Amino acid sequence: MKKIDEKKYYETLKFILFKATNDLYPDAEVLIENSLNNGVYGRVKHLCHIKEEYIKQVKAKMNEIIKLDLPISLVCSDIEVLKRRSFSIKREDIKKLLDNTGLITMKEYEMDGYRDYFHGDLYKSTGEIYLYELYSYNGGFILKIPSASNPEELPKCIENPKMAKVFEESALWNEIMDVSYIGSLNEKNLDGKIERLIRINEALHNRKITKIADEILKSKQIKLVTIAGPSSSGKTTFSKRLELQLLAAELSPVVISLDNYYLGREKLSLDENGRRDYETIDALDLELLNNHLQQLMEGYEIEVPEYNFITGKREMNGRYVKLPENGIIIIEGIHGLNERMTNSIKKENKYKIYISCLTQLNIDRHNRIYTSDVRKIRRIVRDSLSRGSSAQETLEMWEDVRRGEETYIFPFQEDADIIFDSNLVYELGVLKSFAEKELIKVKITSEYYEESKRLLKFLNYFLEIPSEMVPDDSILKEFIGGSYFYKY
Repeated sequence: MKKIDEKKYYETLKFILFKATNDLYPDAEVLIENSLNNGVYGRVKHLCHIKEEYIKQVKAKMNEIIKLDLPISLVCSDIEVLKRRSFSIKREDIKKLLDNTGLITMKEYEMDGYRDYFHGDLYKSTGEIYLYELYSYNGGFILKIPSASNPEELPKCIENPKMAKVFEESALWNEIMDVSYIGSLNEKNLDGKIERLIRINEALHNRKITKIADEILKSKQIKLVTIAGPSSSGKTTFSKRLELQLLAAELSPVVISLDNYYLGREKLSLDENGRRDYETIDALDLELLNNHLQQLMEGYEIEVPEYNFITGKREMNGRYVKLPENGIIIIEGIHGLNERMTNSIKKENKYKIYISCLTQLNIDRHNRIYTSDVRKIRRIVRDSLSRGSSAQETLEMWEDVRRGEETYIFPFQEDADIIFDSNLVYELGVLKSFAEKELIKVKITSEYYEESKRLLKFLNYFLEIPSEMVPDDSILKEFIGGSYFYKY
């Protein structure tokens, strides 16, 4: 089976795309934006809507470049040299990044007279590319590559129209705030404008949460709100802020924790590695949960169980709950979008919310920030503060976390009634100092040393932002501590 370096393959294919577009449309600028539909979504500036003509012409040109096996040369990898000649660089995003950032990794490559900037390695020639797809989507395009685990096939196309809409809205707000790229964020930090940016960004979150509460209030039939999302999305803080909004609207939320409906440790199935699988929906007592939800909605009182994580068993401790006349149930947990979890409740009585950290701040126009990297950094910081876990321990479990998300969360995200983007455009500047203190502790002998080094290099792109500027009800406080809602 053919082996590929997925990141190097993707970077090289992007370079071919940029070169092909430049040859055909010299005034156009390709913008790489976010992950979507099992590929990467991008737009072309100065082309309002990408048409099939563009796709056909660019693909033909890309195929020609690949067939010619053109050499790719590293022109310069010395950041000091690039900084000294930043004044001559025409691209404003690259110029701002060089002028407003410390020591970072940036490389200038050349292919057949065309030059561009990357933050990783490329193949030495275009002939290394053998499989890809480019197609129009939502006014832009989707670029797809094979994965390292399945290099002979392209991943299946999964339509994510709701997710696309959220990305589009987030990108628009970043443009309005003039912080689409790291260089612009750092520039605002240096100019003393970061506190205002923080207040605007937090106000946007408040506005979105208020709108979600208003949507719930519109329907008198909604009695159950489920909140789901991947690890480190800020689900708990979001739930508490939504609860406050519903209280302000004279509703009486009753919060149900899914943890209390675990079957019990001895009843859990084993995963492929022989470990107890706490992530599967079958770890929950779905029959009891549905019975309790129905009883609450019919006005009956229930005794809520409590899961003892020490003994691994459910206990009944005399905690009784009844839904008031103006009450509404809130459930936060990874299976909140899965219909199996609440299959006894009618659809018109439910409102499903998907929350995730959908990063729209990118390094520059051609190089994006991976959403999973932001969530990983959030998790490292929170685990160290709230659980005393090391970065090593968080990195060790991250692969299992991601596998659980792929199986139990992502397939259901389009079933949500609404998607909330918990990302804050300024957050990596705040997380930087917290994360660095933990990542630097990963030993050179660790198998996760290279990953810790990669994350440390990535954090170098950001200027530090004081955590004191972050409001105490911010989702970010869930990770750095000092939240109004938590003790750590």
